[in-house]
Amino acid sequence: MNFKLLLFTLFFKTFCFSQESTKGAKYTLDANQFYGSIILHNPDISHLIDAHPGGVILSYNRKTYGAESWEELYNYPDLGYSFIYQDMNNETLGKNYSLYAHYNFYFFKRNIQLRVGQGIAYNTNPYDKETNFRNNAYGSDFLSSTYLMFNYHKENVFEGLGFKAGISIIHYSNANFRAPNTSTNTMAFNAGLVYHLDGGKEMDYEHREKEKVTEPLRYNFALRTGLNESDVIDSGQYGFFVLSAYADKRLGRKSAIQLGTDVYFSNFLKELIRYQSIAFPENNVSTDDDYKRVGIFVGHELFINKMSIISQFGYYVYYPFDFEGSMFNRMGLKRYFGDKVYGAITLKSHGAKAEAVEFGIGIRL
Repeated sequence: MNFKLLLFTLFFKTFCFSQESTKGAKYTLDANQFYGSIILHNPDISHLIDAHPGGVILSYNRKTYGAESWEELYNYPDLGYSFIYQDMNNETLGKNYSLYAHYNFYFFKRNIQLRVGQGIAYNTNPYDKETNFRNNAYGSDFLSSTYLMFNYHKENVFEGLGFKAGISIIHYSNANFRAPNTSTNTMAFNAGLVYHLDGGKEMDYEHREKEKVTEPLRYNFALRTGLNESDVIDSGQYGFFVLSAYADKRLGRKSAIQLGTDVYFSNFLKELIRYQSIAFPENNVSTDDDYKRVGIFVGHELFINKMSIISQFGYYVYYPFDFEGSMFNRMGLKRYFGDKVYGAITLKSHGAKAEAVEFGIGIRL
């Protein structure tokens, strides 16, 4: 992935967290070792699954106690940063070094922890058509990475020291920024220790009266852009633009539902149409086929303070050139700057097949 875009992604996530209040904050460190297997999500990577990857997860967490109202709404989550070292134990795949921003959410009297992390990874041995042509999973040095941890989590067992154990899933992909991009998903067992930096002194959780949030129908307009490449290796990276317009209706403090439309100007499809018209005449693809697409979608937005998580599912009503079928989906993060303007980083895909990482700006009226 382009290094400037990765720096922007990391800045976006860092800036999101830097806006949170640190009043009365408590901090913890945790370290976990993990060992697992690569999940066979695509038969094209079966030749790469011949060993069990392992590594370590190191994390820094800031606990919340209700200084802001959203913290109580989500049962006082942690905000933090993580580093993952993963040895794929496969010479072709190499090793991954990753940095993340994450949230820790708690359930069942805070004994169960769900961590959601998003960040960037550096791979030591990506695809090279001469020296590493077997690595069709990672087409670039830098990758987008997402990880989940589901743990039994027990803090402050003895003088600030506790433990945790559970299951982790770690995903690496460059989201079709450069081909090839089959990606990997690792499922692993993890176990480790957690330590309160102040020795385990706890604070009381703040409680507020529940607020009722009501809003009229809101209208959103967004512009998304980025670079991507088709699955044809060395076909070239091209810019794209997506114009979006949609309405949303707030359902309460946490959620809103969406209905809207996208118009796609994906220049990589121009090259793919030209390539297929020449290389595969039996597909009846013409160089005159339109590369533009129009889709309609329904979606959901989950509000977490100034941030939100969006998920959208759509259908192309206009797509003269069939690329990965008629259905699409989008997931990602939005960060509001004031009441109306927002920035967004989203992943647009067709099922599990990524098309592009989108960087967007928008307005909610």
